[in-house]
Amino acid sequence: MSQPLTIFLVLLSLFFTNSSATNTSSPPTTCRPSQSTCGNVTIRYPFWLQGNNSNTTSNDSYCGYPGFGLTCSDAGHETAVLSLPSDTYYVKDINYTANTLTLVDIDATNQLCPRARHNVTLQTLPLNISAEYDLNLSFYFNCSKYPPLLPAIGCLDHQLMRSFVFVEGTERLAGFKPWSEVTCEQKVVVNVMRSAVEISNLIGGFGGAMNNGFVLDWGILANCSSCERSGGYCGYNETAGELLCFCNNGSIRSGRCKDRKKDWWLQAGIGAGTAAVTVVIIMCIIFCIYQQRKKNKYVPSSLRSPNTSSHPSSTVGSEMGSTYFGVHLFSYTELEEATNNFDSDKELGDGGFGTVYYGKLRDGRAVAVKRLYENNWKRAEQFMNEVVILTRLRHQNLVSLYGCTSHRSRELVLVYEYIPNGTVADHLHGERAKPGALPWSTRMNIAIETASALVYLHASDIIHRDVKTNNILLDNNFCVKVADFGLSRLFPTHATHVSTAPQGTPGYVDPEYNECYRLTDKSDVFSFGVVLIELISSMPAVDITRHRQEINLSNMAINKIQNHTLHEIVDPSLGFESDYSVRRMIFAVAELAFQCLQHAKEMRPSMAKLLETLKEIQNTDYIKHDKVEDQLDISADDEIVLLKRHHSLPVSPDSALNWISTSSGSTGSI
Repeated sequence: MSQPLTIFLVLLSLFFTNSSATNTSSPPTTCRPSQSTCGNVTIRYPFWLQGNNSNTTSNDSYCGYPGFGLTCSDAGHETAVLSLPSDTYYVKDINYTANTLTLVDIDATNQLCPRARHNVTLQTLPLNISAEYDLNLSFYFNCSKYPPLLPAIGCLDHQLMRSFVFVEGTERLAGFKPWSEVTCEQKVVVNVMRSAVEISNLIGGFGGAMNNGFVLDWGILANCSSCERSGGYCGYNETAGELLCFCNNGSIRSGRCKDRKKDWWLQAGIGAGTAAVTVVIIMCIIFCIYQQRKKNKYVPSSLRSPNTSSHPSSTVGSEMGSTYFGVHLFSYTELEEATNNFDSDKELGDGGFGTVYYGKLRDGRAVAVKRLYENNWKRAEQFMNEVVILTRLRHQNLVSLYGCTSHRSRELVLVYEYIPNGTVADHLHGERAKPGALPWSTRMNIAIETASALVYLHASDIIHRDVKTNNILLDNNFCVKVADFGLSRLFPTHATHVSTAPQGTPGYVDPEYNECYRLTDKSDVFSFGVVLIELISSMPAVDITRHRQEINLSNMAINKIQNHTLHEIVDPSLGFESDYSVRRMIFAVAELAFQCLQHAKEMRPSMAKLLETLKEIQNTDYIKHDKVEDQLDISADDEIVLLKRHHSLPVSPDSALNWISTSSGSTGSI
C-alpha cells in the first residue's frame, strides 16, 4: 500500500495548495482593456501593447502571451502591428468571442497588384491558420517555362518572365507542373480569406483578396473567461508559464479573483471539506486498485511483460512486429529502409496530409507509405485511437491500412497496401489517359464499386470528406480501391494544405460548406456526382483554361443537362453516337449525377440509393426493353423520353427531367 499512500499524500498536498491564495503587490492597471487600444482595435489578453505610444508608456509584456505583443503605428492614423517570425502585419481586427485575429500583409496594403514575398511562418507561436475562413493561393514568380496558353499575372511580368497564381493544389489541373520542374525563381504560398476569393477570376482579384487579409485563431489560449467573470484582468507569467489574474483588491492569482465576502465561509468549510476529500481520495484509491486487479485477472500472461509501458498505446515485445490493439506498429527504421530513406524517386503523390512513397517491406510486400506532415502530428493518443478504428474497416473496395509508426516514433507514418494501376484521374485525364482504354462498362464498374465503398463508410459513421478521382485507385484488373478515407477524421482541425484539407478539394466541395462550414454524408454525395460527370466526360473537375462559367465541371454539366446538350461533354471514345445501350446508360447516369449536384443537400439521394440505382442502370437491357435496335439516331425530344422512362431514378423538384421538360415546352408532369 506504499504507492497508494504516496498518491494520497500528493493529492492532499495539491488540495491544500490550491486552497490558498497567491498574493503579491498591487496589480498593474494598464492591463485593463479600456486602457490598451490602438485605433479601433482593443488590446487585451492574450495580446499586449508594447513600445511608446499615446496609450502606454512601458512594455507591458506581463499583460499578454509571449510573442503576442503589438505595436501601434502612427503612419497617418493609429494601426496595430504584429510581428510574426516571417514578417510584420497590420492587425485589421481581433475577435475575442471567436478567438480570431485578422491580419493584412504590410507589403500588400493599398496595392492593386501586390507582389507576395513570403510565406506565413508561425513557428512555436500558439496560432493556427483558420481552415474555416482561409484559403491558400500559390504564386509562381518569374517563370521561364510554362504552358503557352496559361493565363499569367500581366502586372508582374518581368521581361520574358511570367508569373502565375493558383488555388493551391490545382496547378496540375491547369497543366502547370510543380514549380521545381518548370524554371521559376520563387514559389510563395499566401493565405487569404475564402470569402474574398473569386476562383474564376484569380488573376484580377488576388490583389483585393490579399488586401482583405487572412484569419488566425488562438483557441488554445482561450482560458481567460473565468478570471474576467470574477472581475479580474488576465496576464501571463512567462517565468512560471502560467496564466495570471490581476484582481481589483490588489492580489494576483493563478485562477480567478477571490470574493472576500465568501472568505469566512471558505475558511469554515476547509476543515469539513478536508475530511470529506480525504475519505473520497482513499475510496478512489481502493477502487482503482480493485479495478486494476480485476482487469489483470483477464489479461493473458504473455501480455504482462515487465518491459511494457503503462502508457495506453504501449507495445508488446520489440519495436519490430509490435502491435497496438491489433494495429501493426512499424519501426521508422524499417520504413526508411523500405523506401530507400524516402527517396524522391519513389514518390507516388503529394496530398494535403502528407507525401506518399512506394516501398517494399522485408517480407516482400509492396506498400504505399504516407509520411504525414510534421505540423499534423499534434495528438499521439488521439491518432493511435483513430488508427484502431480505420484498421478495423474491411471492404473489398477500400485500401487496406496495414499499420503505422508508434506514438514514440520521430515521425508519423501510415502504411497502406500498394495499388499498382494508378488513379481514376490518371486514366481519365492524366498521364495514363488513352482514347478507348477505359470503356463505358469499366467506368460503370468504377462508379458502382466507389459507391459501394462510400455506402460502407457511411454505415460506419465515417464521412470521407475528400471524394475525388485522385483518391479512387485501380488495381491491375481495374477494380476500385478508395483511399484517404478517415484522414480528415484523424485531423479535423490541424490540416493546413488546401488540396486535401477537411473541407475537401476545389471542384468537389459541397456548395453548402461555404454557408455552414459543416460536412455531412450528403457532402460525399455531391463529390460523387462530380466523379460521375468525370466518368462521362473524361474532363478534370477544375480547369481554369475553360470559360469562366465552365471552370468547375459541376457547373458545366448542370448547364449542359438543362440545355439538353449533354452530348457536347461526353467522351467521344465511349460509343455514345453508335451504341444505343451505352447512350441510354449515359443519359441515366447523367440524370443521377444531376441530382447529386443539387445545391440543397436535402434534394440529393443517399449513397445507398445511388448504389441501388447504378446497379439497376447497369443491369437493364435497354435495347430489348424498348425494342429500338435500329433507332440509334435520337433527337433532343427523344432524350427527354429516354430519361422519363427510367422509372427507377429518384426525381427531385430540381431534377434535370423537370428542367428539360420546362425548356422543351412540355406541360405534362413527370
